[in-house]
Amino acid sequence: MAKTEKLTGVQKAAILFITLGPEASSGIIKRLPEREIQKITYEIANMNTVKSEERQKILDEFMEMNKAKDYILEGGVEYARSLLSKALGSQRAGEILERVSEYSQQYRPFSIARKADATQLINVIMNEHPQTIALILCHLQPDKAGQILSALPTDLQSDVAYRIATMSNVYPVLVKEIEAVLNSKLSNVISSENSVVGGLPSLVNILNQVDRGTEKNITEGLEREDSELAEKVKQSMFVFEDIITLDDIAIQRILREVDSKELCLALKGSSEQVLESIMRNQSKRAAATLKEDMEFLGPVRLVEVEKAQQKIVGLIRRLEEAGEITVSRGGQDAIVL
Repeated sequence: MAKTEKLTGVQKAAILFITLGPEASSGIIKRLPEREIQKITYEIANMNTVKSEERQKILDEFMEMNKAKDYILEGGVEYARSLLSKALGSQRAGEILERVSEYSQQYRPFSIARKADATQLINVIMNEHPQTIALILCHLQPDKAGQILSALPTDLQSDVAYRIATMSNVYPVLVKEIEAVLNSKLSNVISSENSVVGGLPSLVNILNQVDRGTEKNITEGLEREDSELAEKVKQSMFVFEDIITLDDIAIQRILREVDSKELCLALKGSSEQVLESIMRNQSKRAAATLKEDMEFLGPVRLVEVEKAQQKIVGLIRRLEEAGEITVSRGGQDAIVL
């Protein structure tokens, strides 16, 4: 094996994934562009042996680079240099920062907003133009963007969601101007740029974090605004009623993880098709018990039903993310890996 200094970035990535192991590596690799995945997997397949000291050196390098990038995003290049110098010495800090030089000329867009509390951001952007709100939400963490989207007036939610989904290229100068105004309201100004934001994946990531009521309101609003776009959003997501699209093996895998009380509550607001799909995949005794429990439960609040359904959907999405089930889009059957 060549010395680590002579390895390409792809070769180092391949060794890193070998070192991390299949479980940790799979979660990272699937987020990479397909072309990069092909390059890395080719290198992995063609590696015979990697010495333990080489693996450790690359792992250490990765940790140092990752830490340096975090420092730069948090407080800038000089802030990163100061912290790294204290920990590793000025020479080593300089070497690391040189490797991440692409970060030295720019900051992450809306980094201050990403650190701010969601409630504070809601108060600041609530009265902004829907397009401005959409641009800001595209740059936030999906969970924080979901909180903000849920807090917007219902008539504004679908408007903002539509703008997120249809947003593509944004002039860097516009991003800078909006960020500067927002940061001045948050009492700290930085400038940065980014040219491509939004799109369908951005909206889906955000919708996966909102409550069921918000999700329904937005998808119904999108139906009225753009039925084709609404269909694409639905195909990219999974809602509780979509359980009927799963095959029996997938449903049985899900039922092993679901709390019986949670399932009983969730099914109170479901269709007959969903109920039949669930009961078909239980033993006769378990199905009879479930039916009795549902009848015994009596009337329940809709918000409680939706909360239980959302929890089960979250479980399904986690199982899919972990590769334990595959939820196909566009009406095809799901398969279990």
